[in-house]
Amino acid sequence: MGTVVVGYVPKPEGEAALAAGINEAKLRGSKLVVVNSHRGGQEFDGPAARAAEDEMASIRTTLESSGVEHDIRQLVRGFEPAEDLISIAEANNAELLVIGLRRRSPVGKLILGSNAQRVLLDAPCPVLAVKAQ
Repeated sequence: MGTVVVGYVPKPEGEAALAAGINEAKLRGSKLVVVNSHRGGQEFDGPAARAAEDEMASIRTTLESSGVEHDIRQLVRGFEPAEDLISIAEANNAELLVIGLRRRSPVGKLILGSNAQRVLLDAPCPVLAVKAQ
């Protein structure tokens, strides 16, 4: 059985990635690994950590109702999200990595697109980038 890895953030692009990842896992008969990565530090204090856990509980419900075999990884290791996604894809011999993208201004593309770009360039497997609605 193969593995599809999804990079999830609680935003429209994360929801788009999750939906595409579930569809791909069903099509391929694969396990789905959902990764939610946080850098940690002061901005990830008690309230933020509790909110993230609540969001992941909602994702767990979605995954259970989808019928796909799944695993959820919520990481707070101090790494960039791209590093976490790439390392989990490598560790699971992923056949596909799914990320969500959103429309950005030209300046935003220069500054804020580094995680997506790093995943696209450094992933050990094909990457499916889906656009948020």
